[in-house]
Amino acid sequence: MIKRSLKVVLLSAVMICMVCGSGVKAQSLQEAITFTKNEQYDKAEALFQQLIKSEPGNSKAFFHYGENTLLNYFSDTISNSLVAATKEAADIFNQGIKANASDPLNYVGLAKISFYQGEDAKAEEMRVTAKGLLPPYKKVTKIADPKGYAYTLAKIAESYIRFEQVDTSKALPFIRHALQIDPRNSEVYIIAGDIYILVNDGSKAIKNYNLAQDWDLTSPTANMKIGSIYVKGRNLMAAIPFYEQAIALDQNYAPAYRELGQLYSMAGRFSESKKYFEKYLELTQGNIPAKIRYVNALFYAKEYKEVIKNVEEIFAIDDSRTYMNRIAGYSAYEEGNYPLGLQYMDKLFASLPEDRIIKKDYIYYARILAKKNQGYNKSVTETDELVSDLTEMKGKYPTLKSPAKEKMKSDIDALQVRITDAKAQIAKADAEISAAFEAYEKAINFGDEDVSLIYEKGTSQYSFHRYEDAGDTWSRLLTKGKNSESDFLQIGRAYYLAKNFDKADLIFKVMIEKYPDNLQGYLWAANTASAKDPDSELGLAKPKFMALLEKAEADSVKNVQEIFDALRYLGYNSLQAKNYEEARAYYVRIMNLAPSNKDYQIKAHSSLSTMFLTMGDYNRATEENNRILAIDPANENAKATIQYIAALQKNAAPPKHPNEITGIIFDSAGLPIPGASVRVKDTAAEAWTNARGEYKFVMPEASEVLVISAKGYKSQEVPVTKKRVYNATLEK
Repeated sequence: MIKRSLKVVLLSAVMICMVCGSGVKAQSLQEAITFTKNEQYDKAEALFQQLIKSEPGNSKAFFHYGENTLLNYFSDTISNSLVAATKEAADIFNQGIKANASDPLNYVGLAKISFYQGEDAKAEEMRVTAKGLLPPYKKVTKIADPKGYAYTLAKIAESYIRFEQVDTSKALPFIRHALQIDPRNSEVYIIAGDIYILVNDGSKAIKNYNLAQDWDLTSPTANMKIGSIYVKGRNLMAAIPFYEQAIALDQNYAPAYRELGQLYSMAGRFSESKKYFEKYLELTQGNIPAKIRYVNALFYAKEYKEVIKNVEEIFAIDDSRTYMNRIAGYSAYEEGNYPLGLQYMDKLFASLPEDRIIKKDYIYYARILAKKNQGYNKSVTETDELVSDLTEMKGKYPTLKSPAKEKMKSDIDALQVRITDAKAQIAKADAEISAAFEAYEKAINFGDEDVSLIYEKGTSQYSFHRYEDAGDTWSRLLTKGKNSESDFLQIGRAYYLAKNFDKADLIFKVMIEKYPDNLQGYLWAANTASAKDPDSELGLAKPKFMALLEKAEADSVKNVQEIFDALRYLGYNSLQAKNYEEARAYYVRIMNLAPSNKDYQIKAHSSLSTMFLTMGDYNRATEENNRILAIDPANENAKATIQYIAALQKNAAPPKHPNEITGIIFDSAGLPIPGASVRVKDTAAEAWTNARGEYKFVMPEASEVLVISAKGYKSQEVPVTKKRVYNATLEK
C-alpha cells in the first residue's frame, strides 16, 4: 500500500462524514454514480430514472444519467451504436438543462456529444456556455462550492477527449485552473491522469492517479487506472498488485475483477481469467451490461464459441438486446461458421434501424457472404460439366436401341434433376455474392472512402470471376495513390479476363506512358491486341509484339521470358499468314534464345512441327518431334504427334471424302485442346482431337450441327455449311 499522511487520512474521514450527513437525496445520487463506476449501468439507469421522477428539478441527476449512457456505449463499442447512444444522452442532457438552465454540467455533456459527432464549433459553444455559468472569482477562498466548481472545469477538460485522442493544449489549462480552486479534488486528478494516458505520458498519469488516491483513500479507481497503464505497456505482472489493491479497498469493486480477467486472458492463463470473470459476473448478477463486458473480453481473447454461448444466454434473459447479434455474427465468422454468422447478421439488420448499423456490420456481412459462397466457382464448373454430359447423352440417345435406350432415358432424367437443383443453388449463391458487394460498397462509403476496403472488394470480385467489376473497383484506387505498376497490371488483367479488351487496352496504354521501362505493360498490351484481333485480320497485335521485342532486347538475359513471348507470337502470326520462312526464323531464334532452357527448346521444335504439318512436310515434322524426344524421352505430345503423322501418311493415298471435315480446337488463350469431342448432333458420328488440338472425320449426309465440347469448357454448337474446315475456340 502507498503511505499517506495522518492529515490526509483525517481529511478523508471528515469528507466521508460530510457525505453521510448530506441526506437521502445525496445518498441516492451517490449510489447511482457508484453503480456507474462499478459498471452496473442498468442498475444506475433504473436509479437515475427513480431520482428524476421524484426530483424532476435535479439537474445533476440528469448529467450523471447522461454520462452513464455514454459510458455504457464505450463499455461495448462492438455491440452498441454511437449514433443511438449520443442521441439518447443528448436528450437526457437537454432535459437537465430544462430542469435547471443555470447548471453548467449538462452543457458540458452536450459539448461531449457534439465533439463525438465531429461538430467542433458547436462543442466549443457549449463549453463557453458552461464556463460562463460558473460564478466569477477573484479569490479562491470566496468560491461557495470549490469542489463543484473544480469538478465542472475538469469535466470541460474531459470534453476534449475524442476516441482515445485529446488536445492537451486545450484540456490541461482547465485542469490547472480546477486544481487552483480545489487541490484536494480526487475526481480532477483522475481526469488529469486519463488525459496524460492518452498522450502516452505514463509517469504524469501515475502521479495524478496517486494524488487522486491520496485525497480519496476509500476509492479503488486510481489503483485500477494505474494497473491499466502497466497493461497498456504489456507489463502484465506489474499491473496485478494495483488491481489487487483496488479489490482490497473494495471487495465488491467489480471492474477490478474484470480487468484481472482480461489481463490473465491476454497472458494466456485462461483458467485464472475465467475465475476472475466469474467473480465479476457474480458481483454484477442480473446485470446484462456486465455480462456484455464479459462477452467483449471473450471476443478479444478469441474465445468465439464462448461468445456465442454467452450471447444466447443473454437472449434467454433479455431478447430485446438484438444488437448482440452483432458480436455473435462476428464471432461465428471468426470461428468459420459462415451460415450461423449470416443468421445472426440477418437478424441484426432486420431488428435495428439503419442509423444504428455501424461500418463493421457491413464489412462482416460482406465477408460472411463471400466466405459462405467460396465454392461458387467450383459449383459453376461442375454444373457446366453436367450440362456437357447431358448434351452428350442426349446426342447419343436417338442412336440407341432398347434396353440401353430406356436406361439412358432414366439417366438423362436423373441428370436433369441434378442440374436443375445445382442451378437453383448457383442462383441463390449468385444473389448472396451480389449482396456481399453491395455491403462492401456501404462500408466503403461509411464516412470517407476506405481505400483498403475498395481493394478488398475488388479482390473478392476477382475471386468470383466478376472480372470487369473487379477492374472497375480497382480503377477507383488509381486516383487515391494506388497507381503502382502492379496496380495497373492487376486492373488491366481483370479487364482482359472479362474480355473487355478496350478497357484493358486503355489501362495498359496509360501504364506504358507512366512506366515506359516496365515490359509487362508492353506484353499485356500486345496480348490484348491479339485478343481483339484473334484472326490477325486487322494486324493489331504484330506491331505491339514488335515493340515488346525491341524493348526487351535491351537486356536479353534479364528479359528472356518477354523475348520468348514476343517471338512465339510473331512466329505464330507469320505461320497464319503462310509466311513460312519468316515463321521458321522466329522459331530458330527461340531455340537460340537460351540453349540450356529445355522448355524453350521443346516449344520451338513443337512450333516447327506445326509449321511443317501445315506445309504438308510430314517427314520434317516427324524429325522435329524426334528432336523433342531426344530432349524429353517421356514427352507424350511428341509421341502422339508422331503417331498422328504416321496415320496421315498411311491414309494419304485414298482420295478425300466429300463429307470429310477437319479443324483445330483452341482454348481462349489460343492453345490447342487435346481430347476435345467434335460430334454431329443427334448422331453417333464423333471424333476427338489429338495432342495438337486437330481432328478429322467424315460426316453423315444431311448433317446440320456440330457439337464441340471438352471437359472443363463450355460446349459450342456450330452450324454445318459447305465449309469443310471448322476451327473453334472454347471458353472455360
